[in-house]
Amino acid sequence: MIVAFIDELRAEGHAVESICRVLREQGPQIAARTYRDWARANRPVADRTITDAMVADQVRDLVWKVDHAGVRRMTPEGLYGRRKMTALVKRTTPAASPGSVDRAMRLLGLQGVRRSKGIRTTIAAKDGTRAGDLLDRDFTAEAPNRTWVMDFTYVRTWVGFVYVAFILDVFAQKIIAWNVAPTKAVELVDVPLRMALWARNREGHPVVRGELIGHADAGSQYTSITFTDHLAQEGILPSIGSVADAYDNALMECVIGLYKTECIRTTIFHGGPYRNIGDVEYATAGWVDWYNNRRLHSSLEMMTPVEFEQAHYATLNREPQPV
Repeated sequence: MIVAFIDELRAEGHAVESICRVLREQGPQIAARTYRDWARANRPVADRTITDAMVADQVRDLVWKVDHAGVRRMTPEGLYGRRKMTALVKRTTPAASPGSVDRAMRLLGLQGVRRSKGIRTTIAAKDGTRAGDLLDRDFTAEAPNRTWVMDFTYVRTWVGFVYVAFILDVFAQKIIAWNVAPTKAVELVDVPLRMALWARNREGHPVVRGELIGHADAGSQYTSITFTDHLAQEGILPSIGSVADAYDNALMECVIGLYKTECIRTTIFHGGPYRNIGDVEYATAGWVDWYNNRRLHSSLEMMTPVEFEQAHYATLNREPQPV
């Protein structure tokens, strides 16, 4: 635009230096040498300009898709910040730099989603009877099915609150089961336990009795007789954190924070208000599928939970090499 403006004034007989001097006085900082360089018809395009355009197109294709109704919608990858977006772009374009991804995100108006403060929902059991803390805030595991962490949260709908419970395998931070219920009865947390055991059996990696720790906070659901008896029946060692201390179940609190930020407080997984429990189930199912299969995790070397877990089992089942 500036070049065209200078060209128009030059056609009226004004000198380039005079035009640029007046422009600099009015705001636009442009030198006569810069104008002449831009005006050259055979001026080569800078390599960075080409790379930035390619990266911008790639980011645009990753972040927006056209759905079955022909409507252009943002994908969950649009929630990424610069680091994860760079890792995602590098999967197909290894030469892409963090700077080019950063410039592309600014050009497209993208900014990583930020979390807000959470609200505690834990209500301790009245009798105060509970298992000890076997983790001591060590949220690491040597293999899958060694440590599961559990917790639940609430979601406001038009018909009242509903509650969402999760079970997470610490090794790959994979959500192996979840459940949505209209009340905070013990079935809210007992149903996903049954689902998690079934899922692991279906995957061919059943839980070994005595090897798995089931860790939760001091909520009355997790210290109930029904739930603790179920753990004992399956050979799962119970572990309970202290009361009113989120750090004792920090990993699960972190994942629930992601769920609230990426799923509930955006329109990515549900295009409107949550009217009833069905809307929450629909959005949660989409988010869990994305979280396990597509979401990159910095703590997993920018791999997805499914990829990280599959890589572990692949190292245990290597094919024999020829001698």
